[in-house]
Amino acid sequence: MNNTMLERFLRYVKIDTQSSETAGDAYPSTEKQKDLLSLLKKELEELGLKNVSMDQYGYVFGTLPANVPQDQAAKIKTIGFLSHADTSPEVSGKNVKPQIHKNYQGGDIVLPGDTTQVITAADNPHLADHMGHDIITSDGTTLLGADNKAGIAEIMAMLEYFISNPDEKHGDIRVGFTPDEEIGQGTKYFDVKKFGADFAYTVDGESPGEVEDETFNASLAEFEIKGVNVHPGYAKGKMINSIRIIGEIIHRINAYPSPETTEKKEGFLHPYVLSGSIDESHLKVLLRDFTTAGIDEKCVVLQSVRDDVQKLYPQAEINLSVKEQYKNMKIKLDEEPKVIDFAVKAVEMAGIKPLRHSIRGGTDGAKLCFMGLPTPNIFTGGHNFHSRLEWVSTYDMEKAVEVLVNLVKLWAEDK
Repeated sequence: MNNTMLERFLRYVKIDTQSSETAGDAYPSTEKQKDLLSLLKKELEELGLKNVSMDQYGYVFGTLPANVPQDQAAKIKTIGFLSHADTSPEVSGKNVKPQIHKNYQGGDIVLPGDTTQVITAADNPHLADHMGHDIITSDGTTLLGADNKAGIAEIMAMLEYFISNPDEKHGDIRVGFTPDEEIGQGTKYFDVKKFGADFAYTVDGESPGEVEDETFNASLAEFEIKGVNVHPGYAKGKMINSIRIIGEIIHRINAYPSPETTEKKEGFLHPYVLSGSIDESHLKVLLRDFTTAGIDEKCVVLQSVRDDVQKLYPQAEINLSVKEQYKNMKIKLDEEPKVIDFAVKAVEMAGIKPLRHSIRGGTDGAKLCFMGLPTPNIFTGGHNFHSRLEWVSTYDMEKAVEVLVNLVKLWAEDK
């Protein structure tokens, strides 16, 4: 493996950059994300990139200028590469102790910091493809942070390749490192115009060969129930228990497909945040579907649930609101087929079978597509993201870099 890339990756994962879903209006949600983002700004400057900046929100941008004559450079599309610096709020990212399991020879991988944490060969069939390779994990007490510090290290390695090989001609290459992707806020203050790319790729996928060009359409529904609280000893005919009402709503939602019962391109309704007392309760429900018609149908379902429960409890106040979160990136990417075609070809050039598929989730790219920057997703080589069982192969990281290099070359040849 590229020793510089490995050194960078091991250094990056030791920096705690966990984002937070409870930070209110703070952006980024945790200041510690800027520890890594500031370091990345410095490293881009040390590599000699131009227009390197870090704004008040933590976004780090930089440009590797074209190395062809200006008249030729003007004909080459400016391509961007993006990765997020934060790690998931779900598992601690503090005091990460990366472990290198050299020359993997099969079987389970027991993590030394907590031996109850075992990456089993049975549950991780991709391990069989890595005989003789080096596998990087945490020690089992934290996540690793390959999501998405592997992507950052790979982008840096791609830049180093072109800097070290000036005979490899390319157009302007823009890179960006962002905060708060893990809490769905990675593009909140992203300045597409300032970034200045014609097309971009988030380097944030998993298995080798993945080219992701389709996401859920996503909306968030919120139920607010207002009841009446009185002393339970004298409550007959007076108390309106909002907790019972919210329970009735959840019971009715349970009749519809959920994350636990769906796969592939099946949508769902997902109650996921609940708080309450007798006089007031709140419920958040995720709506997910690959089609806009599917989202519309789910909105109708929730409105019907609200109306039916209101009839059961006419003295309660039951409010429902639905807010769009993001749309299926495929809607926009189909307008620019070359962005995907080149990604697939770049994977093939690296000797890997392309795996073009949908994401049962969302990415920064999904939002950027609708902000005017077509942005599909490319693999990093990581597995078991958001988990203490996270792992990444050094071989796959090298292949990811090869794909990024191929992409730059393909766009440079497209005039």
